[in-house]
Amino acid sequence: MFEFLQTVLMLAITMGIVVTVHEYGHFWVARRCGVKVLRFSVGFGRPIWSRHGRDGVEYVVGALPLGGYVKMLDEREAPVDPALTPQAFNNKSAKQRIAIAAAGPAANFVLAVVLFSGLFLVGERGLAPIIGEVEPDSIAYVAGLEAGQEIVSIDGEATPTWQAVNFKLLERLGDTGSIEIGVAYPPSEQVYVSSAYLERWLAGTEETNLVNALGVRPFSPNLDPIIGSVVEEQAADLADLRNGDRVLAIDGVVITDWMTLVREVKARPGLTSQFQVEREGVLLDIAVRLGQYSENGLVEGRLGASVMLPEWPEHMIRTFDRGPLEAVGAAVQKTWQLTVFTLESIKKMIEGLISPKNLSGPISIAKVATATAESGLESYLGFIALLSVSLGVLNLLPIPVLDGGHILYYAIEWLIGKPVPERVQVWGYQIGFVLISGLMAFALYNDVARLG
Repeated sequence: MFEFLQTVLMLAITMGIVVTVHEYGHFWVARRCGVKVLRFSVGFGRPIWSRHGRDGVEYVVGALPLGGYVKMLDEREAPVDPALTPQAFNNKSAKQRIAIAAAGPAANFVLAVVLFSGLFLVGERGLAPIIGEVEPDSIAYVAGLEAGQEIVSIDGEATPTWQAVNFKLLERLGDTGSIEIGVAYPPSEQVYVSSAYLERWLAGTEETNLVNALGVRPFSPNLDPIIGSVVEEQAADLADLRNGDRVLAIDGVVITDWMTLVREVKARPGLTSQFQVEREGVLLDIAVRLGQYSENGLVEGRLGASVMLPEWPEHMIRTFDRGPLEAVGAAVQKTWQLTVFTLESIKKMIEGLISPKNLSGPISIAKVATATAESGLESYLGFIALLSVSLGVLNLLPIPVLDGGHILYYAIEWLIGKPVPERVQVWGYQIGFVLISGLMAFALYNDVARLG
């Protein structure tokens, strides 16, 4: 119950931040265009908090934290006092209305730049993309990649960390054509460029580990079977396994490394197994009733414990220190890359090159928000920045009921000198509402399916 409440709270906080910034963009520009704002709401549905400010605006927090709105004086919605007519939204020029509609997404992009700037200013760290193993007959194998090489570029763009490699591979989802991979043999800086052919790569699939799909296993120091942490109320915790315990055997099977431990645990869903562990030099036999979970139709055992991570070699840790101006420049570039990537992903999804099952809804957002918050402030702020970019891009799509749809109508009015016929606007809003509602329902279905 506590986990559920924590997840709901993280969803409310996370969506509250990006939605408040978005709506404040509309609010700020509307006020500067002389529009009278009646209500500023974060969240929909029944108000759980509200007050009227000295500026005459009603500030509201709604019960459903999945959006928000800024209600402005508008003659199309209710009669307006003649003295206030100049302050009505519908009486502003098309250019002013475009600015007001675009201000929400723009504020989301600004938030992303601010957050990324702060993260880059603090310092960025990542692991060098050193290949540990190449699978036979894979794309990496065809390209001639070998264990021990470092992936220094993909399609001509530098990839100093595994995160950069993953991002470049994300850009190639569903693509057909050649992929060029630059590699080097550390410590040599001599770069060798290899290539392989992609044929609708991973089109329609839900592959999450793109590096593995390429046929590469990243280098990792040997993981000893030592418990680093246990999850409360799960098998390891209930059996009193502790941080620092070294697992020597499970039901007589000798455990030499963490992957062997994982394999043996998965093979025993729901069973009680005898663990032999070493704790502070003392050998102990502990009975552990393993949990179980279902993944891809397979029922597997679960211990509820994570490995004690080894120290990585210093030369494999990449650190990027930036000054204030450099950090802002890198943040702008990062925000632009994510914007382009989001648009390309939408295009590929429409073309059927990316599975619509990758759409995520509020449940996934809540789970990721909780996980990143538990990983640390930097991870959480990075997620908020990513979510803010996504919200900004999606709201700019030229679909009626979204900001982009409003901008489209106002732009047409600006060009032809008269508003789009009301009948056409209503028709467009109805189609837009059905489309967005359908997408939201499908995303929620995906969330529930993932939980199952």
